[in-house]
Formats: sequence, structure tokens, C-alpha cells
Amino acid sequence: MSDAHPPLRSYGRLKSRPIKPRQAALMDTLLPSIRVPGEPFDPRTLVPAATAVWVEIGFGGGEHMAAQAERHPGALILGAEPFQNGVASALRHIDERGLTNVRVKDGDAREMLAHLPAASVDRIFVLFPDPWQKARHNKRRLVQTDTVAEFARVLKPGGTLRFASDWADYVDWALERLTASPAFRWTADRADDWRVPPADHVTTRYEEKRLGDCPPSFLDFVRI
Repeated sequence: MSDAHPPLRSYGRLKSRPIKPRQAALMDTLLPSIRVPGEPFDPRTLVPAATAVWVEIGFGGGEHMAAQAERHPGALILGAEPFQNGVASALRHIDERGLTNVRVKDGDAREMLAHLPAASVDRIFVLFPDPWQKARHNKRRLVQTDTVAEFARVLKPGGTLRFASDWADYVDWALERLTASPAFRWTADRADDWRVPPADHVTTRYEEKRLGDCPPSFLDFVRI
């Protein structure tokens, strides 16, 4: 992203209920040791033994991120989340599972993406982002033409991107912008390819609440 862009702004609440004491302690002890650098960095220097680099944007409470990290110990997972309660929850999952292959950005994912080298990421997850369903708020959505371009920049050729939402308008919005990019190919051949959760998907408590207006849709893309 160009330095000419205005300062990034995260919309919505950054904190709600008080953080539980144990999680608050992890914010002070664990987070500093696994925080993503705040300047340009090569992700492979964080965990040199990693065989792949994955990014999860807006990890919520961290359930999906922690489960994938546990299933794939060889992958370094970089997670970004501006909501402090979510960060605190994720730290608990990381601590309880003893995960050493997760690094956390407690802030806007776009800052983290801007600091990553080109073609340095193997996989990106954007799962159930804030839909900002009112038309006047659509500009606040994460998936925009410029962020799609940034996904394309950081992904390696053959890398994958998964977008999921349970808001029909956001699914259409994301599909329109991602298919408009010459850098991505949608992998779906039939309706079940987006209607049925992928075999490697991890269902979270947020997803189970069914807060949207449609069943979850899963859009998988390949970086050309």
C-alpha cells in the first residue's frame, strides 16, 4: 500500500466487556513475545523452521486460528484482530494449547499486510468479517478493491484465499471484487463448493450463532 494513503482506521468497538484477569495477564506477558513486528519484516525470520506462512484476518476469539495452528504445526500463522477482547481470548487458546507457531497483530490487519514482502504468504483466511450491512457503511468493509490488490501482492502464485460470510450481500460484494481481479481464480465448480463448509474448515462459536441473513458461504480462490 502506498504511503500516500490516509491513516488507517478500524471501525466498531475495540473493547466491550472487561477482560478476565487471566487473559489480561496474558496480554502483559504472552502478547509482547508473539506480537507481529510493527515495521516491514520477513515472516520466515519469526519461525525459521516454518514450511508455510498463513494469515488470518480478523480472527475473532481465535478459535479457528488456534485449531489450524494445532493441526498444522509446520505453518506459521499470522493473525490480526483489532478487538481487544478477541485478542485476549486468542491468547488463552494459544497458551492452553502450547502453540509456538502463532504470531499476533493486535490491531488493523491492513497495517500487517503492508509490512509483508511480496509473495511471502501461502494462505489467507477472511472469515465472517463485520458485514457493515447498511449501504452507507459498505465503504468500511474489509474487502475492497485495494485490499484485494494487497491480498494478491502478498500471496505467492498458487497461494489460496478463503472468504466466508453469512450475509448474502457481503458474499456478493466480495465475489464481485475478487472475480474482477485478474490475480485470482475462483475454484468453485458447483453450488456445494460454496454452500458446504470445506473439509478443513473449523466451525467457531460465532459461526454457530447464525447472526447473518443466510447460511454461511465459503469462497475459495487461487492466486494465479
